[in-house]
Order: sequence, then C-alpha cells, then structure tokens
Amino acid sequence: MTWHPWRRTFLATGAAVVGFDPSTRTWVTDAAQSQGMVDLPLLKGKVMTDPASRGQAADDFGHLIHRTPRAVLEPGDVTDIMLMMRYCRTHGLQVAARGQGHATFGQGQVEGGLIVDMTPLNAVEVREDTAVVEAGALWSSLAQATLAHGLTPPVFTDYLELSVGGTLSVGGLGGQTHHHGSQADNVVELEVVTGDAALRRCSAQLRRDLFHAVLAGRGQCGIITRVTMRLRPAPATVRHYLLSYPSVAALTADQRRVVHDGRFAYVEGELGLPTGSAGWSHQLEAVAFFDGSTPPDDAKLLDGLGDQPGDRQIQDMSYFDFLNRLAAGVADLKSAGEWYRPHPWWNMFLPASRTDAFVEAVIEDLTETEVGASGVVLLYPFPRARLRLPLLRVPDEETVFLFTLLRTASHGAGSPEDMVEANRSLYLRARAAGGYQYPVGSIPTTPEEWRTHYGPAWAAFEAAHERYDPDGILTPGQGVFPPGP
Repeated sequence: MTWHPWRRTFLATGAAVVGFDPSTRTWVTDAAQSQGMVDLPLLKGKVMTDPASRGQAADDFGHLIHRTPRAVLEPGDVTDIMLMMRYCRTHGLQVAARGQGHATFGQGQVEGGLIVDMTPLNAVEVREDTAVVEAGALWSSLAQATLAHGLTPPVFTDYLELSVGGTLSVGGLGGQTHHHGSQADNVVELEVVTGDAALRRCSAQLRRDLFHAVLAGRGQCGIITRVTMRLRPAPATVRHYLLSYPSVAALTADQRRVVHDGRFAYVEGELGLPTGSAGWSHQLEAVAFFDGSTPPDDAKLLDGLGDQPGDRQIQDMSYFDFLNRLAAGVADLKSAGEWYRPHPWWNMFLPASRTDAFVEAVIEDLTETEVGASGVVLLYPFPRARLRLPLLRVPDEETVFLFTLLRTASHGAGSPEDMVEANRSLYLRARAAGGYQYPVGSIPTTPEEWRTHYGPAWAAFEAAHERYDPDGILTPGQGVFPPGP
C-alpha cells in the first residue's frame, strides 16, 4: 500500500483517518479502506474518530444535549481548519468549533459532522497596548501573559477557564462591562475562517460586515482563529466590597447609582437562596482598583449607598487573585460532583424599568429544588450605551440588567427536563416584559424566535451568513439558521 503524507493524522487507536466516503457518509481509516473514499488533504494536525474523542465532543457543560460528530479535528495550525472546512463543504458535512465545551444546550455540537478542537491554538503575544491571541487560549492564560507586562484586558467573565474565541462568539460579559462594554467590544481585529473555507481578516474598518457578524455571532459565519484585543494598564491591588441589602429594589437602586457615577471598577449583584428562617439575601459585589500604596477612600466610595452598614465586608487582594477568585469554589464543586451535573442555565437582559418587579416575582416561589444546591442567581447592571455590538441584543433603555439563574440539577433537585421547561416558560415571561436572551443558556428557541430576537440586526446578519457560509455548514447547534442542503 502506497504511503501518503496525510497519514500523519493518526488516531489514538493506531488507525489513521485517510478520507471520507460520501456514499456511506463515514470516515475511512487505513484499517478499513473504501473504494468510494475521497482522500483527506495534507494536515499538520490530526482527525480523530475514536469513541472517546467523539464522545467528549458530543457533550458540554450543560450535559443536556448529546449530538455525536463523525470526527474531531485537532488542528496543527489555522491552515488545517481551512483545508478541512473546504473538505467538509465539498462533502456536505457540518462543522463547529469547540473551545472548552462550556455551552449548556448543545450550541457547539454537530450530529454527524466535524468538531474543530480549538485548544491547540492557544498562543498569546503581548504588544504595546494590544494582545494578539489565538482563539483557543484561556482567559486565565491571557491574564497571566498580559500581567507580566503590567497590562490587562478591560473585561473578564467571572470564570477564567473559558476560551477567548468562545466568549467573543457570544459577547463576553463581566462586572467591568459597565465601564468597558463586553469583551467583544474591546476587539480591534479578527482572523476568521469563514464557511466558504477562506481565511479573512476583519475589523471595524476592514470587512465590517463580517466583523459585526462574527462578534457575538455564535459561529454562524466563521470560526474565530486569532484576535487582536485592546489592553489597559493593570492595577496592582483591588479593594473588594461585599454590601448587603434588605430587598431587590434596594440592591438595584444602588447598582444603578454606582454604574452611572462610575465610582467602582467592577459591579455585580447576587441573590442568595433562603436558608432556615432567613429569606433571600441581596448582595452587591464591588471593587476599586489601587496601586497598593494609596488605598481607596472608603467613605467616598460608600457615600450615599443604602446598604446595611453593619454587614459590610471589605478586604484587599491582588488583582489576579480577584480575577481568579472562583477557582477554589470550582475545585470544591468538582470534588463534590456538582460541576459534572446538568446545568440548565437561564440568562436574559431586562429593561431596568421592569427589573425589580420581574425579579421579585420570579424569586418569590423559587426554591433550591428549582435552582439546585449549587445554583447561583446573579444581577449585572449595564448602561445600554456600553454595549455597542449589533448582535448583542439588549432592551432599549438607558440601563439594562442581566438576570441569570445558573441552575444545577443537583441530587434532590428538580429534573433537568423540568428545569429546561421552566426556562422556556420564564423566557416567554421575560420576552413579554421587554427582555432579550443572552444566548448562552438552556432555553428551547425556534428559528423564527431568533429572527424576532435580532430585530433590526437580522437583515445584515442573514446577508453575512449567506455571503460567508453559503452552504450553511457552520454551527447548526445554535438553531439560528436552517441547515444547508
């Protein structure tokens, strides 16, 4: 048998994927030749069809949806993604990128297609005021690389072990968003492999249509492979404030106040489930940056706030320790097994004028059974003007809130199916109140509902999809566009 150079694409089992047989819709290895086989292109990485690789790609953090791909690509470089995109387009195979698999409802899965494992593409280069980072890099790695130069990305999600490409595909929000917008709002330039197998650079000046269709575009027009991102000077130290409130209204009143006067660098809210005879707790988490020698003025920062002064918790910590503050809690969740249970998350933007009444009505009858022992309820406030991406749809009010129910189907809690059904019902209530999805949750949504969701941005999004993914092979698990022929 003649040796071919593409047989560097070895499986863990020892058999090499050498092609695809369109007649049987199966990948072919050198252990099972096929007359109808079409050879793979020359790759630097590898294509895997072993059960372990495919099984991992058929799951995600939600553990709710399971779609098994025919194969998984571990690219040696971006050229491999282009070559396999062209190959899949030719043979009618769907494609999706996978970062850390932190989706909750099968958004990054492909039944019978190809998953591109982005983790090998993780290089980070720090320049004067930007970072050039490959899409598979983790935010924790980016933070450490930039801090070595005294710099930092402006916005982080609370959990750092997510891929850069993954969060930019949905927007990427955090407690700094009220100052700096979403993570995607801080992107200068992208390198993207589009659905027609081309490698394209885009920015606000170059291929603007593609730029705005990829950022928060949920993988519908291309796979992000490289990002140029703005950086800011990093603080040495943060002062962390945890403030308690008697009600939702008292909490959100102070959230609105502090995000509009900008006194804190970071702002978030958390609602704690009732315990024993105590009712819901309402806490504002806020941070002020300083250089370590001149501490913040607590009296000035806390002036006029309506929290309960006797319950204030204030501590100083390093900037990275603050960014990475969830690490210990995540380790505990993994040790207890909670991390590996289904996570039917619910996330929606609400207009500030409707937030108090909506949140109070939702939590009135909410119990641990419906949220889970490790479930979390959060409220993030943002000035509407900070969120500038056309595909990150939010209510048209001066202030919006992201209301999240991070449900976990813990032992003794409700079933995952019941939680998803509850999410759907709550989604309809939020839509009636003027809300919009932050599309990282577990909410069954029809293509027509997505069309309504995107509203005035839909026409440009659809046009970009037709231009850059003409055969409709990209990221079908999002359910936004009908799959191609």
